[in-house]
Amino acid sequence: MSRRRPAPSSRRTAAARPRARRPGRPAVASLIRRATPGDVPALAILMGESPLLGRYGTTTTTAVDALARGHASGDALIVAAAPDGRLIGMAWIVPSRILTGAAYLRLLLVGARRQRAGVGAALLAAAEAVAREVANHLVLLTTTDNDGARRFYECHGYRHVGDLPALATPELDEALYWKTLRPHGVRLPV
Repeated sequence: MSRRRPAPSSRRTAAARPRARRPGRPAVASLIRRATPGDVPALAILMGESPLLGRYGTTTTTAVDALARGHASGDALIVAAAPDGRLIGMAWIVPSRILTGAAYLRLLLVGARRQRAGVGAALLAAAEAVAREVANHLVLLTTTDNDGARRFYECHGYRHVGDLPALATPELDEALYWKTLRPHGVRLPV
């Protein structure tokens, strides 16, 4: 009897898949909390230094403007702070009632030197908890060529539901991911 290998898009639970860490990198203890207005400059720097966000033209200046618009619109920002207080990551959630009550994870970002230490997973769990307060589902986009992010989200129960060619820029295609936060019977009204 031959064993079939699962398709690359098949879901695996975190327990079924060993966590990969960079060699010599211990897990980073971090404090996960809601962002404050005083965090905006550090978040803008974090965003401006991101090579991925640079592909979209994000700079520290444009990040300050985007964060201000998000705050004014009622978006939720969650930060990860290192033990010394420096911000090392963030999650940005946009509440919504579209698609039968789906919130949008606009951004999950961990500083390059802090990746693969559990910070992203902690931020994602916090983002899901915040989204669950106002939404039945959480949707997100990642570039179709970002295999690491795609594996990360699939490992955390997100399902790839389609691609959006040239959505934000002509050079980048986006992969749409979706996760149910509330099962039928306990969903919020939309």
